[in-house]
Amino acid sequence: MASEVIVCGVFNYYNLTGYAVTKGDWMSISRNMDRVRKELAEFLRSRRERLTPSEVGLPSGARRRTTGLRREEVAALAGVGLTWYTWLEQGRDISVSSTFLDNLARVLKLDAAERRYLYLLAQQRPPAEPGKTWCVVPQVIHRLMRDLVLRPAYVINLRWDVLAWNQAADKVFRFSSHAPERRNLLWMLFADPFTHELFDPWEDQALQMLSHFRRDFVKATQEPDICALIKDLEKVSPDFKEWWQQQDIHGPDLGWRRLRIEELGHVAFEHSKLTIDEDHHLRLVYYAAMEDGNNNKGFSGWLRSSAMQKKRRSE
Repeated sequence: MASEVIVCGVFNYYNLTGYAVTKGDWMSISRNMDRVRKELAEFLRSRRERLTPSEVGLPSGARRRTTGLRREEVAALAGVGLTWYTWLEQGRDISVSSTFLDNLARVLKLDAAERRYLYLLAQQRPPAEPGKTWCVVPQVIHRLMRDLVLRPAYVINLRWDVLAWNQAADKVFRFSSHAPERRNLLWMLFADPFTHELFDPWEDQALQMLSHFRRDFVKATQEPDICALIKDLEKVSPDFKEWWQQQDIHGPDLGWRRLRIEELGHVAFEHSKLTIDEDHHLRLVYYAAMEDGNNNKGFSGWLRSSAMQKKRRSE
């Protein structure tokens, strides 16, 4: 006899999307979610009880049987329904909006880590952070890139500003030749003749990269510097203006890049992005020349020769 199955739809926390699961699996999921709701209830209660009325601008009163704030006080200060908040703190199976959670986080004076934990318990995902384009690259990443002597590597933010790079990347992309305000990967791709020639075939790679930038753009649509970058590019690049208005979203990165290096010809690279600071949207972009092909094999020698010449000039 075939085992009984339950077809479950989208379930974020367990990443089940249209999969068939057994009744036993479903019962296990339910038990896990019961534990999550219990943890959420205990967390909210503990955060509420640690606050005093005076900390939130309420009179202390002569007699208070409740430790910390009352539920009705939290609900009123957060601008949410008392019944809804009570159910949430009781661990009932309800869904609440991000605005609801943010209001609770504000009233309960949660720090960034506590707010993130609240979201993970209530919505099974971290909060959507506003796009941040200003940030500092950690020193350990600078050291890591210096160690990648034969691998071009650089760090970008949400706006695709190039914030740091190693010597190999500078040799290939000439980042140091650009003014800081124009040291931006998207600007270089569409407005800099050298970079336009470097990515060959340009159109295929530029379309794909623009599609990936659009995914970053939705995280920071209100950031003035990102909006200004788009307006500037629309003025100087007809291709950018046309493609941006098409709103195309391509699939995942193919994991390769093809560059035409003047002294070598075409060189194929494996290409990857590694998140190094999720909160600040910092990513390390890494290129590794593929092993097949004479030009690819000559890439390491070309970099070594360049490094030796630079060393001799500095002596």
